[in-house]
Amino acid sequence: MKCPFCNQDNTRVVDSRPVEDNNVIRRRRMCDECGKRFTTYEKVETIPMIVIKKDQNREKYERSKIEGGVLRACHKRPVSVQKINELVDHVEIEIFNLEEKEISSTVIGELVINHLKALDPVAYVRFASVYREFKDVNTFMDELKKMLQ
Repeated sequence: MKCPFCNQDNTRVVDSRPVEDNNVIRRRRMCDECGKRFTTYEKVETIPMIVIKKDQNREKYERSKIEGGVLRACHKRPVSVQKINELVDHVEIEIFNLEEKEISSTVIGELVINHLKALDPVAYVRFASVYREFKDVNTFMDELKKMLQ
């Protein structure tokens, strides 16, 4: 790290501490050349994620949309908020592990469906009926038959 005062690159960290809920590290540095101190902040760089919708529109990734869909699917089901949050956390980890700047909403939907299937079968069918756009009762029954096999 270069000193902002004398532009030398001989600096050392004299103090580090987390700030902002441990998402940022504040570092006090001292220049070995001029002896002046300055502060830097270190933060993990996140990739701005873009979601490609079914109609090919693009929008910024929002965790709250996944949470909302899962909450609606789990409405009046014996699924705790903690389990829902864990599911969304797992889906989000999988999304970010793909390390893509753009991701299809279809991929996100399939990840959610896979996790819901293990969590609650009724919530799974509810989510699938909206996500896969079931057109009639036969489509709904086909999905139920797959699940029962």
